[in-house]
Amino acid sequence: MKRSHLLCGLAVLALAAALPLYTQGYGNRLANTAVISAIAVIGLNFVFGYAGLISLAHAAFMGVAAYLVAVLTTTHGWNPWLAALLAIAATCLVSYITGRILLRLKGHYLALATLGLNVSFTIVVSNWIDITGGTNGISGIAPLTLGAIKLDDEPSFYLFSLAVLTLLALLAARIRHSHAGRTLMAVRDDELASAMTGLPVTEVKVAAFTLGAAYAAVAGCLFAFHIRFVSPEDFNFSHSIIYLAMLVVGGEGSIVGAILGAVSVTLLPELLRGVGNAYLLVFGVLVLVILIVLPRGLISLIDPATYRRRGKRRGRRAVVHGGSLS
Repeated sequence: MKRSHLLCGLAVLALAAALPLYTQGYGNRLANTAVISAIAVIGLNFVFGYAGLISLAHAAFMGVAAYLVAVLTTTHGWNPWLAALLAIAATCLVSYITGRILLRLKGHYLALATLGLNVSFTIVVSNWIDITGGTNGISGIAPLTLGAIKLDDEPSFYLFSLAVLTLLALLAARIRHSHAGRTLMAVRDDELASAMTGLPVTEVKVAAFTLGAAYAAVAGCLFAFHIRFVSPEDFNFSHSIIYLAMLVVGGEGSIVGAILGAVSVTLLPELLRGVGNAYLLVFGVLVLVILIVLPRGLISLIDPATYRRRGKRRGRRAVVHGGSLS
């Protein structure tokens, strides 16, 4: 990593950590929402940005983790940390199993299949009233604690979630620049050539799908502990579409772009509240303008030279000599 990039990242992190000093109430709540969304979108970046798989089930994986946390802490009295660990592990297992089945499909068939998965999840949690509370959801989720510190207020939870985002972003960057990351992108760029060089293409896709779901699970746990209430509406298919829009607006294939997209799409509707009922129309037009003017996303504003080079390289066949995603 370049020294200038590192210093820039540290400066942005310091400014983000100081945000609670300048915002109050709803502003802090919005900041928490943006951070949680950023974690989810970084996960989706593994699936769509690196592996080239169109998944519209991301919100469902968040929901699996969030509902498990809610049920385990409210009904069974589990420790929140243990509940979160089990929820993340269970979500990874669910995504692995569904990935083995659905990733036989490609393109719009895969998109429709994952969309159906998300719709099915919403139907199940809406009707499994004895466990999930149905459309009324589950309330009274226990807050996270760090020793004697209870993370039950917006500023403290924001600092915690920001720390989690930072760690997961660094982990994602390490994976991106590892052999595993190069393998993902090789499969994305030319699946046939990757298979001919001996790469286990299906296993690579499933690994990317599961890794993305793991990030979604962390985001789902944080969502449950932040809002302390979950309902089917929080994880319907429209949220999966929003997460995909965040990634495209920010810049697919970029961790910083994923964060930029999550923050922008979260904050932009709030900044447009002043235009009244027309804000949805204005919001949609602005998103379209961004996609037309900056087809590679907002990240191209920060490092245009890099993304021009990436654009020229797109379409070239990736050559990988053996190996697998580990």
